[in-house]
Amino acid sequence: MSDSVYDVLISGGGPVGHALAIEIGQRGVRVALVERHLEPPRIPKGQNLTQRTMEHMQAWGVEDAIRAAKTIPKGYGLGGLTAYGTLLSGYHYDWFKRGTVDAFYSAANERLPQYETEAVLRRRVGALESVDAFYGWTVRDVAQDGVGVSLVADGEGGEMRLSGQYLVGCDGSRSLVREGAGITETKDDHNRLMALIVFESPEFFHLIERFPDKQFYNVLRPEHDGYWMFFGMVEWGKSFFFHAPVPPDTDRDNFDFRAYIQSAVGQDFALELGYVGFWDLRIAMADTYHAGRIFIAGDAAHSHPPYGGYGINTGFEDARNLGWKLAAVLQGWGGAALLDSYGAERRPVFASTAKDFIGRFIEDDRAFVRAFDPERDREAFEAPWAARAQGGDGAGIGAFAPHYEGSPVVRSDDSGPPSAVGIHDFRIRAGHHLPPVAGQGGLVEHRGKGLTLLAKKPAPDIDGIAAHVTVSQDTDMPDFALIRPDGYVAGVTDDAAELAPMARKALGH
Repeated sequence: MSDSVYDVLISGGGPVGHALAIEIGQRGVRVALVERHLEPPRIPKGQNLTQRTMEHMQAWGVEDAIRAAKTIPKGYGLGGLTAYGTLLSGYHYDWFKRGTVDAFYSAANERLPQYETEAVLRRRVGALESVDAFYGWTVRDVAQDGVGVSLVADGEGGEMRLSGQYLVGCDGSRSLVREGAGITETKDDHNRLMALIVFESPEFFHLIERFPDKQFYNVLRPEHDGYWMFFGMVEWGKSFFFHAPVPPDTDRDNFDFRAYIQSAVGQDFALELGYVGFWDLRIAMADTYHAGRIFIAGDAAHSHPPYGGYGINTGFEDARNLGWKLAAVLQGWGGAALLDSYGAERRPVFASTAKDFIGRFIEDDRAFVRAFDPERDREAFEAPWAARAQGGDGAGIGAFAPHYEGSPVVRSDDSGPPSAVGIHDFRIRAGHHLPPVAGQGGLVEHRGKGLTLLAKKPAPDIDGIAAHVTVSQDTDMPDFALIRPDGYVAGVTDDAAELAPMARKALGH
């Protein structure tokens, strides 16, 4: 196939690659998406979609389709629990109360298998005239020079060469694009081999009827030293997935996975094994998120254990952040510094997510199982276990509020750095997610091609960049708030004269 020229090339068409194609393609930018799978692999991972991610789905025009694709009955709760020893031991408490922060977002969270999410995103990509999707093609080489990028892919049609101005690798934790760009990564290896098993068992659904409105279950055991065994509902009345540590030499033939699942539950029950796979439990982060004209996003930029559902959601936020910035530069309204801000914002947020949430889960659970054991001293165990049960949301949901304070394109009095640790707040704060604001319906109405100005009083037109929205009902709001296309606040002020320099900074000029 002869060379074809685009604005942006995307290698890897999982959920993040498709999301990026939509974010850019909706803005009229020419995109080529190259993906080796003809259909989404039916491996149930990346199931939890946060409220923030569902705001992205609103912006990408697929919220209703995502909710319609769920495999659990409408109205069934999205909660989870943590149990000690076995799922049915009697020691358990609610965990991951995601609904506690609903009010701070314009959409409720959702839960469905990653392959269903990807199928919805594929259909949306197919409806965009500005995006060409090449399925069944495997990228084998990437290159760049001072004026553009190129990739070579193999497929049934032979060899395909594509050229563009920018290339984004959304091709997973073993990213060819990352390696081809010479981007190194730092790994924090926890030295655990994990198994992922999908099993079918109507009987198991009867066992968990005692836990209404729960869709996932963590099991803590002393011998695993803080690493989880955990179950997640896949298809209602039919299937579950199960993640758990296994010996390093485990393969599909030398381990009794059926007995292992039953031991985690604490009771024998009939089950049929389906998919069995393995993954290495580790935390890895690229040392930079771009090199020249090549960028990386999603698992290509960062990977970690699926504790808390941060992975796919972090990848979607990468796509939203990078997508509008690429479009802005390509269309001439974004400055040179805008693309550098992608890594400056997203990389420290992931570092904080890994350290302050995922790593903390492991460390806290490790300390607990080392210190307390009901078999050794039941009374000594039960008091701290009860304290964990009363310890708020148990997963830091309220504290997980990523922000870009200190970003080079945010005008803020705070020096940063950007972090995943924050507070949920209805105030409009520079560098923070825009909460639902009286009179404007939250994020949904502010996903235009440029910046958006929320104004309590008449304001000047900032060189045609901002749309004017009058918000007078919220007395806590500053006179002016400049909102980015990804729904983050670029700056706030009560002085109209500050708006123009604030907008120039926000756009990387």
